[in-house]
Amino acid sequence: MNPDPAAGASVIVAHAFGGMDWAVVLAYGVVLASIGTLYSRRQRTTEEYFVAGRNQRPFLAGVSIFASLFTLISYLGIPGEWTQHGPIVAISNVLTCPLCYLIVGFFLIPVIMRLPITSAYELLEARLGRTVRLAGSATFVCIRLIWMSLILHTAANVLIRVVGCDPSWIISFKVVIGLSATVIALVGGIDAVMIVTVVDFFVLLLGAVLTLVSITIRTGGIGAWWPRHWAAHWSTEPFASLNPHVRITMLGTCIYFLIGQVCLAGSDQITIQRYLTTRDAAAARRAYRTSCIVMGGTFALMGMVGAAVLEFFQLHPSSLPAGMSVAKNGDACYPYYMGHYLPSGISGLVVAGVVAAAISGLSSGINSVITVIFKDFIDISAERHGRSEASKIRTARWLAFGIGLIALAGSLAVALVRGDLVEVTGKTVNLFAYPMFGLFFLAMFVPYATPFGAIIGAVYSIAAAVLVGYWDVLSGQPPLSFQWMAPTSLAAALAVGCLFSLLPTRGRARRVLAGYATVSLAPLVALIAWLLRA
Repeated sequence: MNPDPAAGASVIVAHAFGGMDWAVVLAYGVVLASIGTLYSRRQRTTEEYFVAGRNQRPFLAGVSIFASLFTLISYLGIPGEWTQHGPIVAISNVLTCPLCYLIVGFFLIPVIMRLPITSAYELLEARLGRTVRLAGSATFVCIRLIWMSLILHTAANVLIRVVGCDPSWIISFKVVIGLSATVIALVGGIDAVMIVTVVDFFVLLLGAVLTLVSITIRTGGIGAWWPRHWAAHWSTEPFASLNPHVRITMLGTCIYFLIGQVCLAGSDQITIQRYLTTRDAAAARRAYRTSCIVMGGTFALMGMVGAAVLEFFQLHPSSLPAGMSVAKNGDACYPYYMGHYLPSGISGLVVAGVVAAAISGLSSGINSVITVIFKDFIDISAERHGRSEASKIRTARWLAFGIGLIALAGSLAVALVRGDLVEVTGKTVNLFAYPMFGLFFLAMFVPYATPFGAIIGAVYSIAAAVLVGYWDVLSGQPPLSFQWMAPTSLAAALAVGCLFSLLPTRGRARRVLAGYATVSLAPLVALIAWLLRA
């Protein structure tokens, strides 16, 4: 340690991301590619490609459910949120896990597993018709394309910070990561995606544990970084508040994450596809229970990483580069530590895990989007043509390539959204998550629901999420808390969907439905026009 006169504290000399680290990254990439190649030889039917023959072990399916959705965004976002804003998000995630399991395991999974489906959106067609199925499928595709774009952008930014290279390299990093994910999804099918996802997840956990060990050694023990007080740069947040301008509260964040997790578990193809790889509802419930246990433990671990990283850089503030601080750059602190303060070789392993997590998240998204497009659009239009299984798999693999390119293009746009990773995720990916679950809820639990009511409800739900998430942009007023997006958007989907399902729209001519739609959407159009004028 060397004295730091400016800060009045010690500074620990950082090391560069070197040759040994790159060698570990390369070796890890070879292992993942080998897994994809191995499983490519087992994909002989679309049933094996999409749902692993419906015979997957509940433990693997359960870990994969959580690992597929955890991804790099949460891995960096939770420590970053703790570092910059405080522990509320990490604690709220842990607290909601038991309730998530009860709602999903005993309320949603039994309904989903009754049907012999491959795409989750076949369920929508069975109850509300093909139009609603296609609307749900299109909504899912939008969600996952935005989600993959955000993962790709985040991963490339991490590499820029870790390697310390010029920011102009970000496009090259995005291309390499995107192509790697596309190859895994293209070649190996759902089996390879699940195996790779689980392997990456445990490497990420190892990286988090090694970070805690490293900081514990550097600071002199767990007690040196264990949180005991509210950091000076954290804003004071109430337990609960009806003021929509308060960024987060404990109660509000618990509600936000509970709704988000239930919506994902009950309508997202990535999650439902993993239920469908198990034998029956009991096995799917065990898989989701495993997912919730892993979820709670992982969020607790990542919260501790955030606490440790915060304390390390508070003890050694000059160890951060010029222009970076814990109060303004929370999302950047953990990546900077892993790339510059973990021992050589270990840095390479952890960074390889981070990149691989991005790749596995992207490949999971690609595989699930392929499943939806293939089953809900291509198969429907080509079901009379008697296409061979080999032809179908070739088509699915071409789709993987196209989706990877779209995600690459979308990654250029998500950088424009303001906020840390937790907020940006809410303002992008979650815009469509609550409307999509609204469609499923109406289909499964509202007997009188109609296609017209479900679609109008989804439109109002999307509008509600956009209004809350981008209130400052649309109105010029102070921003609203992102945590209000979940209850507002879901309430709009269910209330409006149920209300407009009471209209006598079944069997009506298109011009009559157009008239109903015009009247139904008029209040929404008037509100948007008023906001734009203001």
